[in-house]
Amino acid sequence: MQKNINIKNKKARFEYELMDKFTTGIVLAGTEIKSIREGRASISESFCEFNDRDELFIINMQIDEYSHASHFNHKPKAERKLLLQRRELKKLSKEVKTSGFTIVPLRLFINERGLAKMQIALAKGKKLYDKRDSIKDRDNKRDLDRVKKNFNN
Repeated sequence: MQKNINIKNKKARFEYELMDKFTTGIVLAGTEIKSIREGRASISESFCEFNDRDELFIINMQIDEYSHASHFNHKPKAERKLLLQRRELKKLSKEVKTSGFTIVPLRLFINERGLAKMQIALAKGKKLYDKRDSIKDRDNKRDLDRVKKNFNN
């Protein structure tokens, strides 16, 4: 079992322009939290969505089945409810409906009390030219770091 669980969605920062960040709790079953503590989860293809009662759910999040469980194991790609305060939910719902933003998960982690938490962000999709700028900036930074490293040695 790993000590620090920090599962990241690396594609989110490339695909979306992040506006606002929130930390949420997740409703999980016993075998789901055990799998997360083993580091057997993925949020790279997932997104968040409101249901008809204005509850926020994470869709398409992969939590592998727990290896030591019996036939009471969980479904790997089930919808899981996210826990936020009511005013935060209203704010997110309003932004999604009016401005066309989307809610993407950024990272899944275990806090100091042992609870599974997720950092989500209100995001706007990037255009192709924005993605090219991100790639160019990343390459320039990498080249600059190489020059600095060679200069110091």
